[in-house]
Amino acid sequence: MRRLRRSEPLRALVRETTVEPGDLIYPLFICPGAGVRREVPSMPGVFNVSVDEAVREAEEAASLGLGGLLLFGLPEGKDEFGTGAWEEDGIVQNGLRALRESAAAKNLVLIADVCLCEYTSHGHCGVVVKSGDGFDVDNDQTLELLARAALSLAKAGADVVAPSDMMDGHVAAIRRALDEGGHAHTPILSYASKFASAFYGPFREAADSAPQFGDRRSYQMDGANLREAMREIELDLAEGADMILMKPAMPYLDVVREAREEFGVPMGAYQVSGEYSMMQAAFAKGWLDRPRAILESLLGIRRAGADFAVTYFAKEAARLLG
Repeated sequence: MRRLRRSEPLRALVRETTVEPGDLIYPLFICPGAGVRREVPSMPGVFNVSVDEAVREAEEAASLGLGGLLLFGLPEGKDEFGTGAWEEDGIVQNGLRALRESAAAKNLVLIADVCLCEYTSHGHCGVVVKSGDGFDVDNDQTLELLARAALSLAKAGADVVAPSDMMDGHVAAIRRALDEGGHAHTPILSYASKFASAFYGPFREAADSAPQFGDRRSYQMDGANLREAMREIELDLAEGADMILMKPAMPYLDVVREAREEFGVPMGAYQVSGEYSMMQAAFAKGWLDRPRAILESLLGIRRAGADFAVTYFAKEAARLLG
């Protein structure tokens, strides 16, 4: 077996899995203001950026050959229902319009996250109602709001809308709203298998979306359940999802592999904030070879079956691949 490993040209010739810049999606956190580039303390190298800075990020991403951007918003104000998620002049809507005017947009897929957690005062992904001595997230009441948000983002210029809320029936509600609103051509990338994970912590700092009480385990998936993940994906596809996104990546590569074997649709995996920050901490200590570890982690995601990866390392990885 070692005969074909003796040189890099030989290894490249027989390599079964590759990572290319076009396989990578870069997340962007858009915030109010101008000239804002504020580093997230728990995510070195990741920034909250104003719209003008987001355009510059897009231009760099396009020059590196990345596949696209995944957009999140930090609104100026929040309320109980997350109305900023669908306002015409919402932060992501404004960002999309500015990005559309940039030449970079022609070479990037602009994906807009659809959720309420960044826009609600309580930090949950849906409408919160009292339930006995506690609270519950009203799944059905939330669907209309998610559909309004998705349609607003499509109107503002999103190439793809990506619901990450994990409400039952959300894909059907969004598909109906897009079709009836004149955006039948807009695809849905569903976070069909999103687990209630400890690896989201740094993201919640970046997006200012931590729940103010309770947790999200009543609507995000139990990490122990592989078969349930397959049912979630099957339901979202039946409702009209065009692509699926697995989240997180590293602790759930078995789920990525199982989904690839069961479903023939385009599929991505999200190398989430906790994965990124964990590696950054190891790099800072000198415990890992930075370039090799970055590319190896992405190769593992691709080898498991993902067609593309959402990763905060996207720009750095593209430079390494170049």
